Amino acid sequence: MKKIEAIIRKSKFSDVKEALHDVGVNFFSYWDVTGLGNEKEGHVYRGVSYSTSDIQRRYLSIVVNDEFEEAAIQAILKSGATGDVGDGKIFVSDINECYRIRTGEKGGQTLN
Repeated sequence: MKKIEAIIRKSKFSDVKEALHDVGVNFFSYWDVTGLGNEKEGHVYRGVSYSTSDIQRRYLSIVVNDEFEEAAIQAILKSGATGDVGDGKIFVSDINECYRIRTGEKGGQTLN
């Protein structure tokens, strides 16, 4: 099993959610977060200067069986990209075990 953590633009969340559902990832958790990025220059909108390095983002936490890893990553990459600085990051780590609290089952079948 793999844990995929993605930080994406809030404006791309609907696209990413739909793309993940299309590849069979039907459950994940998400939070609204704020972070600092590498972009140093601000932007001006209607005469007001603002920093784009601390714009609100959405943090996704997704646990998938190994066979869904690449499809989920590609879905996020394709649907979350705008081509501009600040599109986000994806982190992948191993999950040793998973338990379903209701039944006590363990293993990859608990993700279904």
